[in-house]
Amino acid sequence: MAAAAAERVVGAAPAGYTGEGTRGGAGRGGAGSGAGAAAAGSLTGASLAALAVKFGARQRSPHCLLVKEHQVRDGAGAAHPPRRTLFVLNVPPYCGPDSLSRLFSRCGRVQSVDICDKPGPGEKKEKTTSKFFNRRSVTGFQVAYVVFKKPSGVQAAKALSREGPLLISTESHPVKTGISKWIANYAASVVDQEELKAEVDAYMQDYDKKIAEEEAKAAREEGVPDEEGWVKVTRKGRKPGLPRTEAANLRVLEREKQKRARKELLNFYAWQHRETKREHIAQLRKKFEEDKQRIALMRAQRKFRPY
Repeated sequence: MAAAAAERVVGAAPAGYTGEGTRGGAGRGGAGSGAGAAAAGSLTGASLAALAVKFGARQRSPHCLLVKEHQVRDGAGAAHPPRRTLFVLNVPPYCGPDSLSRLFSRCGRVQSVDICDKPGPGEKKEKTTSKFFNRRSVTGFQVAYVVFKKPSGVQAAKALSREGPLLISTESHPVKTGISKWIANYAASVVDQEELKAEVDAYMQDYDKKIAEEEAKAAREEGVPDEEGWVKVTRKGRKPGLPRTEAANLRVLEREKQKRARKELLNFYAWQHRETKREHIAQLRKKFEEDKQRIALMRAQRKFRPY
C-alpha cells in the first residue's frame, strides 16, 4: 500500500497540494505573495514522496506523510535553512514535534521541528511560557519543517518512502489518539488553582518590576535636556493628569456632552424662529395675567382706616 501511494505521489502533486505556497499565495490565482511567496514552495524540481506511518501496532491502514526537500529563496530566513530542512505535509493534529523528531532521528540528528497551521516564512516564533494563557486548539492537519544537522538527513528521510510502514507510537513513547486523546485533553483543561495563582503572581511581580524601572528611568530623565536641547514634559508636576478611573471618565464625557449641547444651533430655521417667538409671547401673556391677579389680591387685602 505504501509503494502504491508512493507511485501515485512521486512525479505528480496530489489533489489539494500544489506546493508549499499555494494555500497562502499562487494557488489561489495570484502571483504568489506574502507567506506563500516567502515559503517559495514549488513542486518543480523536488517531488513529494509518500511516507507510510502507523500510530499503533494494531492499526491496519497506515497514514501517509508527504515529504520533500524544503526550498527557499536566498536570504528568505535562517529558521528553515535550505538543503537541511524537510517539508512535511499531512501531519495529523495529534502528532507533535517530539513524535516527528523521534521518527526522523533514524535519518540523522534532528536540530529542530517546527509545526505550523499552513506554510509560511521561516521566522522564529516566540515560545509561550504560560500553561494557562494563549492556548490554542489544533483542529486540522498541519505542516511541519524538520531541520537536520546535516543535509544527508533530508535525503535519508526521503528514502524512507521505500520502506514499510514506520511505527511512531511505541510503549515508551505513546501517541494518544481517539478516546485516550480526548480524555487527556479534558484532564489538561482542568485548571489547578494553586498553579494558576502562582503563575499570575509571578507575572504581576515581573510587571510591577518593569513599571518601577520605567518610572525610575523617567524620574532620572525628567528635566534633563536631550542631545538637541529638548526637555521632555511629563504629566507629573503641580497639576498631574486626572486618574483614568471610571468616575473620572464619566465626568469627562458629561462635560463634553454639555459642551455639545451649548454649541447646538438655535433658531437656525425660520420655523424654529417663529415657534420661539410664539412661545415667548405666550409666556409674557401668562406672566401678565398672573401679575394682574396678584395686584388684585393685594388691593383686596389693603385696608385704609384713617380714623
